[in-house]
Amino acid sequence: MIRRLYETTLSLAETRYALWALFIVAFVESSVFPIPPDVLMIPMIIARPSRAFVIAGVALVGSVLGGMLGYYIGSGLFETVGKPVLEFYGKDKYFGEFAVRYQEYGAWAVLIAGVTPFPYKVITILSGATSLNLGVFIVASIVARGLRFFIVAALLWKFGAPIRDFIERRLGLMFAIFCVVLVGGFYAVKFL
Repeated sequence: MIRRLYETTLSLAETRYALWALFIVAFVESSVFPIPPDVLMIPMIIARPSRAFVIAGVALVGSVLGGMLGYYIGSGLFETVGKPVLEFYGKDKYFGEFAVRYQEYGAWAVLIAGVTPFPYKVITILSGATSLNLGVFIVASIVARGLRFFIVAALLWKFGAPIRDFIERRLGLMFAIFCVVLVGGFYAVKFL
């Protein structure tokens, strides 16, 4: 089923509505959809490199707006969906403590999830559930998703199709390693 969904999403890149499809995929991926917008972005940019940064901008706007929907799901539906699940597993008493810690480090979580392969939708919903400051959430989302989409666009614009394999297979890992080093560096400065 996921493979068919992936192929259907990929085929949208060849339609005249590709930018709208990219916006919609980026929007729903930030809250519920399992296929990342990169699936559409990469073939669209390879086909029209001169539009690389417009394509990245559409993905950014769709993703941040979709992230705001995810935030709402976390904040508006937590009582009816999230809390009963926590109670069932006996974890509801820990949520308050977790929410306090998330307020302190939530912007970092949004930044890391926004650029790495970690499901961004999980962080958008969690940000709403813990009442992370909405302004902090939006700024962190713009920075993280902007980095992700514009780096992909810049690489494809500069190197074209030969860089595609690197982006699809290794760029997520490179972002993850960068985030680990960055967080590790801050941790070292703070505690060593």
